[in-house]
Amino acid sequence: MNVYLVRFSAMTLFTMALAVAYVSSLAHAQETVVDFSASQPSGQYSFKSWTPKSVPDLIKGNASGEGVNIIGHLFLPAGAEKVPAIVLMHGSGGIYPAMLDFWPKQFNAENIAVLAVDSFGPRGVQSTADDQSKVPFAADVADAFAALKLLASHPRIDSSRIAVMGFSRGGITAWRTGVERLIAAQNLANGLRFAAHVQMYSGGCVGIFRLIVKPGVFSKAPMLWVHGDVDDYCSMAPCQDYAERIGKAGTPVEFVVIKGARHKFDFDDTKRYDLRNAQKTSDDCPIETDIDTLMTYDRFTGQRLSGDDYEAAIKKSCRALGASVEGNHDAREKAAQAVTAFFGKVFRK
Repeated sequence: MNVYLVRFSAMTLFTMALAVAYVSSLAHAQETVVDFSASQPSGQYSFKSWTPKSVPDLIKGNASGEGVNIIGHLFLPAGAEKVPAIVLMHGSGGIYPAMLDFWPKQFNAENIAVLAVDSFGPRGVQSTADDQSKVPFAADVADAFAALKLLASHPRIDSSRIAVMGFSRGGITAWRTGVERLIAAQNLANGLRFAAHVQMYSGGCVGIFRLIVKPGVFSKAPMLWVHGDVDDYCSMAPCQDYAERIGKAGTPVEFVVIKGARHKFDFDDTKRYDLRNAQKTSDDCPIETDIDTLMTYDRFTGQRLSGDDYEAAIKKSCRALGASVEGNHDAREKAAQAVTAFFGKVFRK
């Protein structure tokens, strides 16, 4: 039997096992909340978001008022004083154990609250790794802003010190929530916005998600990028280039390289899994988008891409399949040290 297929099958079974365990946890009654004004304790809560199909929809706003209840797992540190908080956004594999255990423990130990968001389960989706269209990427952004508003209503949370941290696909959400046009479209009260953005092995550094970077596109809220140097799912080099451009445009940016780390290095399971059907974007994909006009361009030539030119670029240079994931506890510890040090600076009063 082909070893590659055995590995893929094992990963599929492992993912299914995680999903079964998570679904079992959802079987317990969860409280649906409009806000956290009653100073809700740590626990699992259902709250309202919506499902925009695209960035233009996200910019237009939810005119119909239709929504979907997503799930947030709230982890509060001990005590009664006001504390900063972090919204955690998962990747294509959905919410996973480290988001509900390792990371909340790290941050609670630093007196930081956590809200780990499940965007997929409430929408009836387990994973989007093989088909990213199952949940629109714009919906992830809507969920992150909904989580921001929810946390800001909690009497124990300092609303001026709420950050977002995303993993892989969630990394796209983390940096997208720092885009000024998308922030403005949310009509958030009292200047509410994320205080910092952390991208953990982020996607979206190439292809249609990548934005043309110029002054004013991104907010001044500091960013931290953490990436493994042998990641073959979301390559590090394009993200280094993207982060550098964002920094030169005026956003404080740090980039931490984790040597020997593959994609999803914070996974509990330290086996390497080869995902032959995982959708990814090639490093040499030329497409980038102007957030002001929503037009696409070739980032190498500056040529406007539309119609047949756009489709040709997608087919020729952008689509790829196959990647690997591997938990690495040493890499995870190094990443945790970098992230907690970053938040220590950002949240310092």
